[in-house]
Amino acid sequence: MLRGKQTWWFENRPVIIGAATVVGPDEGEGPLAADFDLVHPELDMQQKSWEKAERLLLEQASDIALKHANITQQQLQFYVGGDLLNQIISNSFAARTIGAPYLGVFGACSTSMESLAVASLIVNSGSGEYVLAGTCSHNCTVEKQFRYPTEYGSQKPPTAQYTVTGAGAVVVAPQGGGPVVECATIGKIVDLGIKDPFNMGSAMAPAAVDTIKAHFSDTGREPKDYDLIVTGDLASVGHPIAKDLLIRDGVPMDQTVFNDCGLMIYDLQKQSVQAGGSGCGCSAVVTYGNILKRLERGDLNRVLVVATGALLSPLSYQQGESIPCIAHAVSIEREH
Repeated sequence: MLRGKQTWWFENRPVIIGAATVVGPDEGEGPLAADFDLVHPELDMQQKSWEKAERLLLEQASDIALKHANITQQQLQFYVGGDLLNQIISNSFAARTIGAPYLGVFGACSTSMESLAVASLIVNSGSGEYVLAGTCSHNCTVEKQFRYPTEYGSQKPPTAQYTVTGAGAVVVAPQGGGPVVECATIGKIVDLGIKDPFNMGSAMAPAAVDTIKAHFSDTGREPKDYDLIVTGDLASVGHPIAKDLLIRDGVPMDQTVFNDCGLMIYDLQKQSVQAGGSGCGCSAVVTYGNILKRLERGDLNRVLVVATGALLSPLSYQQGESIPCIAHAVSIEREH
């Protein structure tokens, strides 16, 4: 199953039989609004705290994904998920509601593809039949934990990104109708010494490049083998850096469409979102909403999603540590 040094090849071709996305008001005003299953008009979602609102996003996405997969909660065998909050509390509390055996994972904003890779590994090996993978983020919970509470009204530099309020979930099974999870390239930590938590795109770009190059090396493929290669949330600062680094290293990205979920989810000209989207929910809702629908329609045949994550914490930042970054890539193919 291992190809090269970092890539799991899923020979049994696990299938995404159900997917769902639930987002907040800003995402509902963006260019991908029609691709989301549920849009909340208010950030608080009638909950008593931002954290409860984030948990609600994930519980709703999980419930809708199960309905789309046409299975019951009792048929679900494993749940794999994580988020940005300390001790991944949104997922741990949501897993209490979901009721399935639970594997909590943390890859910061790369968690969407990390959880999908692990879920696909479980299904491909025959260790489970129906596995749910999910993640979430909320603008106000992340601002409060990593930067300043929204009520403080602090100004941010242009390099800062806007945390997506949203949750995405998928059900992976050994067979059924839906896109196939073809393979996953597990990333390595890349840390070039950047310490600025308001410049995540620059910090994460080298990790995305490292994983993309590893994927091509392991699989023997080139960019032309994909209709779309999309990074997680490098946004308007990090994505051009990644593109320049790939060109420098001789990777012919002009063979394909190279985009970024943080650029796709918002209209940067009309919405006040700084450099673009970020957060665990960013690549999750773009992939499980827009990209899967384009695969199902036949607009795309094969996509490489390279979700990126900055693995800092409030504690490490306060102690002056640099930001370790990672990227996990998953190849998703249209069912033939």
